[in-house]
Parts: sequence; structure tokens; C-alpha cells
Amino acid sequence: MGPKRYHEGEKQHGLASWYGSENGRQTSSGERFDPHKLTAAHRHLPFGTIVRVTNRLNGLSVDVRINDRGPWGDGDRIIDLSSAAADVLQMKKAGLVPVELEVIELASPGYSGN
Repeated sequence: MGPKRYHEGEKQHGLASWYGSENGRQTSSGERFDPHKLTAAHRHLPFGTIVRVTNRLNGLSVDVRINDRGPWGDGDRIIDLSSAAADVLQMKKAGLVPVELEVIELASPGYSGN
């Protein structure tokens, strides 16, 4: 069986975490991580894909661009958000929040973040 095919409008449910101390390091897509940009890490979605993330505790949403891989480890985390995206969702204090992801715009397979 080949890689999963994603489609616009697809939704996923799980936990979101956030990261911000890695400022300047290279992300999996090759671009530099900037905690002030609305970006995120996802295990499988193509780089450049735009995803709407909704905090299920307070209803706040933010659109982020996938530019990194993760989150890794055990648990139900499905996305790792930049510090700026976590601010919009008001989730920094909690650290982990239940979210809904909706694929808004799938990137083309040859997308390069540079």
C-alpha cells in the first residue's frame, strides 16, 4: 500500500503541542524555523499545505503552513505548532490542547519551502 492521499476538506482530531525555542534551526522542509511565523510540524502532510487548526476548548482557529515533521513520540499529538500559532489559539499555558485540523489547501508534491 502506498502513501496516504490527503484531500482538501479532510479533518483530523487529536492533540496539539507547540515549540519555539528552536529559532533558526533548519526544519525538515529545509527552511529556517521562525517561531513568529504561523507554521507547524505534521508527520505526513505535504510541506506547504495550509491547515486550519481549531482549539476545541475555546473555539479559536489559526491557519498554519506545514514546514516541518513531527510531533514524535507516544501519545495522541497530531500537530506541533509554532509559538505564534500557539499564541493565537491561547494554548501556551495548557501546553497540550485538543484540536481539529482541516486541510484548507494541499501543496503540490514538488513544493519547496525555500
